[in-house]
Amino acid sequence: MELRSYLQRIEFEGSARASAEALATLLRCHVYSVPFENLDVQLGVPVTNDIDAVYDKIVGRGRGGWCYEQNGLFGWALSEIGFDVTRVAAAVHRDERGSAALANHLCLLVRTPDDPEFVYLADVGFGGSMTRPIPLEESWHEQSPFRIGLQHLDDGYWRFREESGGDAVSFDFLAEPANESAMSDKCAQLQTDPNSSFVLNLVAQKRTPETHIVLRGRVFTINTATGNETRTLRSRGELADTLANTFRLDVPEAESLWDRIVERHKILFGD
Repeated sequence: MELRSYLQRIEFEGSARASAEALATLLRCHVYSVPFENLDVQLGVPVTNDIDAVYDKIVGRGRGGWCYEQNGLFGWALSEIGFDVTRVAAAVHRDERGSAALANHLCLLVRTPDDPEFVYLADVGFGGSMTRPIPLEESWHEQSPFRIGLQHLDDGYWRFREESGGDAVSFDFLAEPANESAMSDKCAQLQTDPNSSFVLNLVAQKRTPETHIVLRGRVFTINTATGNETRTLRSRGELADTLANTFRLDVPEAESLWDRIVERHKILFGD
């Protein structure tokens, strides 16, 4: 694995030194260049947390990935550069699902050598809402089209929350090193459990400076600060074209998913 090749993959052209400024630039470059996607899960290809496999997938083959892969790779690169990185096991929808959500997300806590007491939350694997790292403190930040923030809960957990329009989603975490075994188990569950949203639905997401682009099944949405634009894909060819041209995902075998996507759409929307 070569750091230089990773930096080329995310189109980073700055100075790769462990500074707050470089951290912000690296995160922004990553989320603009690497889409969030679960095509392997949909295609029945096993997904692993192994960093060599993740590097080959995202850097070598130009793919995207989900949180374990994206934040795993980003954390590796930051460590190579000289940042102090803590892998943290988070829980998406813990407010609704309780302990069943534990370790279903990987995020990162990052420190710079110049100011080791100051901690940043850095997350390139939550679908692209974050375009700049945020301090580990109670605060809100405008990162259009999202408003994101942190709240410190009474039980010691931190809650990250993102809002866009009328929608909101959150994950909770303890500011401590992840239970890697628990994350590996959850990674396996999320790609095999028939009730997992990653098994049920194809998802691809991409960030731009002012928009968040989402494909969920047949539904293609562009989120902006002023509202959403939505359309429904009509054919397997349109699916392949959207993945290739919008998300830069050259995965021709994704066309084989079309019939299943149509059936899932009927269940959710009745058409």
